[in-house]
Amino acid sequence: MPPWIASHSPTWVGELDRNSPVADLAVDPHFTAARLLVTAAGAPVGIVELPLAAGLAVASDIRTALESQLGEVPDPPLPPWSTEPITVVVATRGRPESLERCVRALLAGEHTDITVLVVDNEPADDSTATVVSRIGDPRVRYVLEPRRGASVGRNRGLQEARTAIVAFTDDDTEPDKGWAGRIAGAFAADPELACVSGPVLAARLTTAEELAADSAMAWNKGFVRRRYSLADPPAESAIFPFSPGLFGIGANLAVRADVAKAVGGFDEALGPGSPTHGGEDCEFLVRLILADHVLGYEPAAWVWHHHRTGQAALRVQLEGYAVGLGGFLTKVALDPRARAAAARRIPAAVAQLRRISERESDAGSGMPAGAAGARLRGLATGPFAYLRSRRVVRRAGGRVPPLVAPRLPLEIESLSLTSTRQSPPDADPS
Repeated sequence: MPPWIASHSPTWVGELDRNSPVADLAVDPHFTAARLLVTAAGAPVGIVELPLAAGLAVASDIRTALESQLGEVPDPPLPPWSTEPITVVVATRGRPESLERCVRALLAGEHTDITVLVVDNEPADDSTATVVSRIGDPRVRYVLEPRRGASVGRNRGLQEARTAIVAFTDDDTEPDKGWAGRIAGAFAADPELACVSGPVLAARLTTAEELAADSAMAWNKGFVRRRYSLADPPAESAIFPFSPGLFGIGANLAVRADVAKAVGGFDEALGPGSPTHGGEDCEFLVRLILADHVLGYEPAAWVWHHHRTGQAALRVQLEGYAVGLGGFLTKVALDPRARAAAARRIPAAVAQLRRISERESDAGSGMPAGAAGARLRGLATGPFAYLRSRRVVRRAGGRVPPLVAPRLPLEIESLSLTSTRQSPPDADPS
């Protein structure tokens, strides 16, 4: 991280088309740094960061930053544009302002054949319904779900959807205008794909906490198109396919609806709104891989994410993710076949957790005090939280699909170790 950002001062976030003339940048004077998503005809090339003087950077300094930080990277390809209908599910509870921002961004996108399902989980009031009514767009449907939880809401949306492709995003995102069309295009270009994810980028970096969250959680997985499958394990992940965060996150995810339903949807004992607080997207993606499906990462389908702005909220979020990770690992341990495959990867997993800890330690002054201890507490309580949550969900008639479907062959225990042998010791896919 550049020193002018690491020391933290407000950082302006924007976009720049490198094939257009570069002009001076002039923003609010309190910004002393800028982070620019650099694109070429709509395809992301990379990110450039540079200092600002009272909110100003001259064109020559921007061009210098482009040359020094990106070099001669060729223009990346875009997926073909597809007009196939797509449903976007936004599970929400009690956050009407951010929900409205998200839904309006979806409706302003370039893909016209879109349906937005707003799933209101166990609402305490009618604020979410009021937002949908105020937007007043026939492409937006309000769905009342009496049970709480992001996984419950996503599963309800999956059942309500009437399109072959269903995408998921969170109520604190702003999807790019090309997001839905490029997701549809990625599926159209590669019929083997069962799921597509994409970058999750910081929408703003005004506070030290926002910058720390962006650095610690590392949600942007880069700008290179990828495919993941058991048949072709990635060399950079020593713990594949049990790789939290490698495949993407639930804030930017799309599936073929029939495949998602066939594997059981999301585990309702995991995720926000449940005792585990997280882990549902990781478990779902790993389950798809273990069911021998192909996952894709499309860098041109990005969303902007509004990070937590205060210490207390960030502390709760980080500890919640640790509880979710502990819950996910518990589910792996409870499955004999998955456990056998995962056991071989324990040394690599411990090394990865150490690297995550180091990344959080280097995230800057915005990291809450005691974050490392909170993460350990979260990991320790994750197993109990998952077992308790699973019992509650099952009593309510909810879904807790097995990590490895019983019909899959026992060869799951000997999942390819190629990635473990080939991975460099410092690989960090998360």
